[in-house]
Amino acid sequence: MKDLWKSHPLAFSGFLVAASVTLFFLVRICISAVYWAGHHDESVKPWMTVGYIANSWHLDPARIDLLTGLPSPKDHGPWTLSQIAKARGVEVSAIIKQVNDTIATLESQKVQP
Repeated sequence: MKDLWKSHPLAFSGFLVAASVTLFFLVRICISAVYWAGHHDESVKPWMTVGYIANSWHLDPARIDLLTGLPSPKDHGPWTLSQIAKARGVEVSAIIKQVNDTIATLESQKVQP
């Protein structure tokens, strides 16, 4: 190792940076896989964002936004359902019902293998 460092310091530094970046993304993928494996089809809660719900149910967040009339993340950022309800001046339970109805609709439209 010392010989490699002495003879090719730039190439060895590049290798260490590339290995570090690879390790970072490998750990990130593993953590994400473990997390989402235990969070499939979660019941909708006020603290959730549309993106979180879409990941949990394997749905397209843009379709959920479109069918429920929720604000798009590009317009307002990822708002939680309770923030959306507060901005609309309605109860969060009404928003949750809309999202649950949309999930049921999108689930029924999925192609069964």
